[in-house]
Amino acid sequence: MAGFRGSYTVMVTPFDAQGALDEDGLRGFVEWQIREGSHGLIPLGSTGEFLSMTRDERARTASAVISQAAGRVPVLVGTAAEWTDEAVDLSREAEQLGADGVMVVPPYYSSPTDDEIFHHYRRIAEAISIPVMVYNNPNTSNVDLSAALVARLADIDNVSYIKESSGSIPRINDIQRRCGDKMTVFAGYHPWESYCVGASGYVSVFANIAPALSARLFSLTVDQGDREAGRALYNRVLPLLDALAGDLYVSATKAAMTHIGRPVGQPRAPRLPLPDDRHPALLQVLKDLALC
Repeated sequence: MAGFRGSYTVMVTPFDAQGALDEDGLRGFVEWQIREGSHGLIPLGSTGEFLSMTRDERARTASAVISQAAGRVPVLVGTAAEWTDEAVDLSREAEQLGADGVMVVPPYYSSPTDDEIFHHYRRIAEAISIPVMVYNNPNTSNVDLSAALVARLADIDNVSYIKESSGSIPRINDIQRRCGDKMTVFAGYHPWESYCVGASGYVSVFANIAPALSARLFSLTVDQGDREAGRALYNRVLPLLDALAGDLYVSATKAAMTHIGRPVGQPRAPRLPLPDDRHPALLQVLKDLALC
């Protein structure tokens, strides 16, 4: 499959009323995402609550998304784990299931050194033949991958993408300056600004709710090169991005999906449903975008 670019939805995981994995709902969600124009799908990221799922559930989720997408869009499976051996096993499993790539956040509890992080990613990359997307999200992993370290990682065969979620636009430029064409940058935050400094895609939370708008933001700004039209759309959707931001992003995203008529269940503990007092503002944002 050609190189990854565009709006990739980092998918929520649907659960049923009893809290069990809803495979039928997941397959329906994949169909809707593709129909609405998402350029790629990423199950089992942070938004997908991978930390609150069993190994079997993670395999079933990956299998359902990959088989339902059926090659129509790329699927990158989140295969993060604190233990390197487990991350390797998960990545091998994703490749065997037919994933087009894997997305891997660094070990998130052990406060790893740069050398330990390098070893972690090298082990994963050597175990599979599909591309590895490094996931830098210091706000939740408490590990910040510097541009200098990313340049080291880019020297590993098939470590060729990064979801850069530090929130720093200059960091994107620094990564590109150091890595050249060895590392393709996807934004995790600030998509319009990131596109303007050369990001080739966006790992999008808000695309769970508005996949067509997220895809159009990329198409306008990058494919058509119309930055002002892209800026105008970006300013329209910014209230939604803000409503989903913060520690309750999973709960807020799932609540928003209920409001637009595509319920995916409640988040799993320790996460709680979105507090009642947050719903009116979220609902107004969705109405302003004509999403409900």
